[in-house]
Amino acid sequence: MRIRALALVGFIASIMLVAAPAAAQGNPQSFNQWLAGVRQEAIAQGISAAAIDPVLAQVRYDPEIVERDQRQPEFVSTFWNYISRAVTDERVARGRAALQQYAGVLGQIEQRYGVPRHYIVAFWAVESNFGDIQGSFPVIQSIATRAYDRRATGGFRAQLIDALRMVANGVPSSRMVGSWAGAMGQPQFMPSAFLAFAVDYDNDGFPNLWDSEPDVFASIANYLARNGWQRDALWGREVVLPRNFNWNLTGMDTERTLAQWQQLGVRRVGGSDLPVANISASIVLPAGHQGPAFMVYDNFDTIMTYNRAVFYALTIGHLADRLAGRPGLSRTAPAGERALRFEEISEIQQRLNALGFDAGPVDGIPGSQTRRAIRVFQQQIGVPADGFISSSLLDALRRSSPG
Repeated sequence: MRIRALALVGFIASIMLVAAPAAAQGNPQSFNQWLAGVRQEAIAQGISAAAIDPVLAQVRYDPEIVERDQRQPEFVSTFWNYISRAVTDERVARGRAALQQYAGVLGQIEQRYGVPRHYIVAFWAVESNFGDIQGSFPVIQSIATRAYDRRATGGFRAQLIDALRMVANGVPSSRMVGSWAGAMGQPQFMPSAFLAFAVDYDNDGFPNLWDSEPDVFASIANYLARNGWQRDALWGREVVLPRNFNWNLTGMDTERTLAQWQQLGVRRVGGSDLPVANISASIVLPAGHQGPAFMVYDNFDTIMTYNRAVFYALTIGHLADRLAGRPGLSRTAPAGERALRFEEISEIQQRLNALGFDAGPVDGIPGSQTRRAIRVFQQQIGVPADGFISSSLLDALRRSSPG
């Protein structure tokens, strides 16, 4: 599966958050000088000084934003914890009620953009709990603080200039409140996504992603459609793998046609054959070989442009299925499963490196390099090489590299 270039949208906090560079400090004079440079850059791009000067005059460096940005979660969430919090019976019931309440406008938007209504409502539910939780931070100040603190990476400076462009385009700065990370409104769009994808569907002169459900729904659908959503196609499905399955074939970087997966023994839940269709798919194991297996298609890629966490994309797909009346997952969480601490994941990386398996930097963030190293280690000790990080993996590494 090829993950497309991301348009920054919602909380870019997947399950794991990388600490921001610590070099920048919150010196007010230095921050104000830096902000003056941003102002000049914005003006050079054609943004009206008269429009943005009153806004910039109110912007201050906010240490709370920096603290939140640099704080790492104590634990890495398990798939079961993540999806059980996001897909509850209450949320499914509320989502189905919303599908009825907004049936007319959702039907029109579905026809126009080709994105089924239950996916639109799934994003709405996960991003802001149907609009209930949008955040209360002043977005321009939050983004300015993050941009200043992350000067080495640069991406948030562009987001700040886009936020100023929104103001110059007529979005009231008083409306620009959202998450501490800078995401806004019911769909939690970052400024670049607002400028590129926000839709004034109710034709009142303003894409109101804070209060107008028609605008929210159309903007989500427009985002997905323009990022490659395929009409009349699913995001994926839960599947059953054969006992002798080659675990090295799992992961987003491995694709096979449905016919090839069928030949390898992959079946739908219940045992029936896979669909006959000329498409490719990947298989992901969010909870290792003992958890559910999912076959994911191109629309899964599109979901991941909204938030690149696999857990997030699986949650959106599964919630959309539940809203459409499809059943829950065939497997349940095993007893005794626990989330690992970042320190434990760092220890896994350190022990893999010490044993000669190149797990990459010891940073507590299990990326593709770490998972490849885990697979090789698992093959060596004769257990399913699913690349899954667990307490049993840590125990095996401690036995292999004591001390």
